[in-house]
Amino acid sequence: MKMKTCNNLPVLLAVLLAVVCVCEGVTFGQLCQGNSGNTVRSSDSWGQGHYGAPRGSRTHQGLDITCADGSVVYAPFDLTLSGELTVYTDVTKAAINSGINLRGEGLCVKLFYVDPDQTSGTVSKGQRIGVMMPMQSVYPGITSHVHVQLCDKSDPTPYF
Repeated sequence: MKMKTCNNLPVLLAVLLAVVCVCEGVTFGQLCQGNSGNTVRSSDSWGQGHYGAPRGSRTHQGLDITCADGSVVYAPFDLTLSGELTVYTDVTKAAINSGINLRGEGLCVKLFYVDPDQTSGTVSKGQRIGVMMPMQSVYPGITSHVHVQLCDKSDPTPYF
């Protein structure tokens, strides 16, 4: 039995490589009013904000971008709003129990502690998408921040 060769292999490889590289050039724009450099939360009495930081028996699966309570939160890239999310099941944390799902530029992203202006539709990079919730009311002394988590829980740091 004679095997056929695939004359389309170079095209197939090029398509696969293009799909893999879709997100490579994405850099998040300013996420929060007053933090144009997207500064990552450093160490405070509640821990650290980098990806992989220890959280007791688990590790931090996101990146915390400093954001003062009540500040405007912006779309970090051209995106589609994909619904509101619930951060906690604990009623004592109700004041910060909201966030938003984002999709675009080949990424799926969850932003925690954001009170969204809307939960569906398309938004351009830099457009207002919500307001930072009152984190100090739940975690006094923490550096208030938006938690950025990729849906697959991989490290979002390279996008900043």
